Amino acid sequence: MFVFVVKRMFQAIFVMLIVTLIAFLLFQFVGDPVMQMLGQEATEADREALRHSLGLDKSIWEQYAAFVGKAAQGDFGVSLRQGAPVSELLKAKMPATIELAFFSAFVATLVGIPLGVFVALKRNSLIAKWLMGLSLIGISLPTFLIGILLILVFSVWLGWLPSYGRGDTIALGWWTSGLFTKDGLLHIILPAITLAVFQIALLMRLVRGEMLEVLRTDYIKFARARGISQRSIYFRHALKNTLLPVITITGLQLGGIIAFSIVTETVFQWPGMGLLFIQAVQFADIPVMAAYLCLISFIFVVVNLIVDLLYVAVDPRLKIDGKSQA
Repeated sequence: MFVFVVKRMFQAIFVMLIVTLIAFLLFQFVGDPVMQMLGQEATEADREALRHSLGLDKSIWEQYAAFVGKAAQGDFGVSLRQGAPVSELLKAKMPATIELAFFSAFVATLVGIPLGVFVALKRNSLIAKWLMGLSLIGISLPTFLIGILLILVFSVWLGWLPSYGRGDTIALGWWTSGLFTKDGLLHIILPAITLAVFQIALLMRLVRGEMLEVLRTDYIKFARARGISQRSIYFRHALKNTLLPVITITGLQLGGIIAFSIVTETVFQWPGMGLLFIQAVQFADIPVMAAYLCLISFIFVVVNLIVDLLYVAVDPRLKIDGKSQA
């Protein structure tokens, strides 16, 4: 287990170095930060002084080493558009994105897994067939279209739910949350469902396929021959083994929700990191773009590592394989 963790840590460090290199290249090939900060009317002496203060007069490798060192400390410089430290901007926007991502992942897991079990056990029923058809629609529709349709129905036509913003929040230290206020809960429903639709459809189809595969295995047939009740076979034996690949998909999808919430945050004007990134792209705010890239990659790496560890903890066969290889 220790060797496995060490290998995964080295892989994570290697991935992050590649990501930081890509983020660093953004500074080199996407615009001139000195020109953007000082404008066209600045003198050449002012530009050289600023270039020296930013360390842009050093070699590329020296600049990259300095960038990695500062990035490891959470220092990505100053936003070219807002003039504030990038770390402070991300810190202010992070709670909204993380809250939306976890809420939508919770909804997707709570709905997707039971539906997957249902359509597997009742696969010949009319309801199961309708659910499978709806899952195809959920996977096929783009996220922005789902969001617009939800706004049209529940905000414009029915007037039940708000269509933009985060609503009222409360401060928990530096963290802000809207889950403890009625207005905040109402505001998060539509964007969370928008993000969760694809995840629900994916989880339902995945659980159904895995459940049907497990039910065909020999140990399930042996359990039936021993007279074990169907309920015990389905939920104590089959479901447990069905959830092994689901853990991996759910974990990776959580990282995907955080990374690709950009569209949803834009549609609903949700004040998170995704909306900040879109604004940074529009104004060529390279420090914010680079910081977002590094942060999202770090989240993916951490989530992937946690998923691998959970997978080993749940599946005893991987522990045995790990010991035999060691």
